[in-house]
Amino acid sequence: MDNKNRVNISKTDDQQPEFVAKQLERLVNRLEAMRFADYMEMLERPARLIFTNFVAGIARGLGIAIGASLVFALLLAFLKQLIMLNIPGIGGFIADIVRFVETKNGTF
Repeated sequence: MDNKNRVNISKTDDQQPEFVAKQLERLVNRLEAMRFADYMEMLERPARLIFTNFVAGIARGLGIAIGASLVFALLLAFLKQLIMLNIPGIGGFIADIVRFVETKNGTF
């Protein structure tokens, strides 16, 4: 905890109400910054919460599928270029991998 968030409880009686008001205002500002009211409203409507999570799950799954496809396509293109270098020992192994992937893609 940093110094500005420390609570000094040794206030005199005449300073206590303004201290509490200031701390309450800080709490309200933080709750508003966290959009706590929106979160509580969503929890009160379970159908909206389920729908929001469903859409988020679909978006994540679609992003993962597209991302993985791009990564594997780039990897396959890199391996094809590596085959063209004709490095002894590695070239034949990579050629077998690329041939295997291309035959599997052709059957779908």
